[in-house]
Amino acid sequence: MNKPILVSGLINIETALRISSFPLEYFSVTYPFFGISSSVSGVGYNIAKALTVLGDRVRFLSIIGQDIAAQQVRARLIEENIAWKYVLNQSGQTAQSVILFDESGRRQIHTDLKNIQELTYPLDLFDQAVEDADICALCNINYSRPLLQRAKSAGRRVATDVHTISDLEDEYNRDFMQAADILFQSDERLPVSPEDWVCRIWNRYPAEIVVVGLGKQGALLGLRNDHALVRIPAVRTRPIVNTIGAGDALFSSFLHGFNQGVLPFEALQKAVVFASYKIGVTSASDGFLTAQALEACCAEIHSAGAA
Repeated sequence: MNKPILVSGLINIETALRISSFPLEYFSVTYPFFGISSSVSGVGYNIAKALTVLGDRVRFLSIIGQDIAAQQVRARLIEENIAWKYVLNQSGQTAQSVILFDESGRRQIHTDLKNIQELTYPLDLFDQAVEDADICALCNINYSRPLLQRAKSAGRRVATDVHTISDLEDEYNRDFMQAADILFQSDERLPVSPEDWVCRIWNRYPAEIVVVGLGKQGALLGLRNDHALVRIPAVRTRPIVNTIGAGDALFSSFLHGFNQGVLPFEALQKAVVFASYKIGVTSASDGFLTAQALEACCAEIHSAGAA
């Protein structure tokens, strides 16, 4: 049996609002029937849920509030069979986000972390959770920061996603990039081409595997040991509803394959398919394929391409 994957990251209550287009013009009131929805989400939760749906064992570390929203989170974790032993009620309020998305799937995210960034996660609980995990997916939230070197000292592989980044010396994300063996990011704000960016990453940081999400263009895979840079094109599995959570899905599916011993190129190919299917729903925490359904979807795409 594959070893569990440790995930440390945010849980929040997400409210999504469908709008007609960006920019949003001012109006005093509107009634978007069935256009507003709320769900449990957050980068850490999205990754933990995606991995669980794919069949992985997950050790999920997070911090939530002591409010009604926390009760909703607990109920959802139980419903989704995500173990909540390491999800702690240390904050006064659970984090929240509001996401605007238009008919093309473009999105704008507003996240209120409450006092989460001021809190720390107990190291003794991390030591328990990491005991038999090989991969630590440490999301770039402040309470994951002390866990980076803790994981490295324990001989674990660190994976992280720094999302939209534009500066190699980014003060907030530098610790995460320095610790990462597997490093994901988006091309949305890169100052140079994705290929040049990966080369700059290798010149500055130790990551063995670097992935740049390219949105509708797919993803770029960089393998340091092979001196390889390979673009994997996007696929279309179903109509796009909301692109929120696509990066989390890409990251999760890649880690799932990598944890099973799948070679990075194949793991990312499947992850691109996984992410494509995911964005056919509204919420960042829904739309995940099971491992069996993912294999079937990949086979169908391969068959269609060969025809």
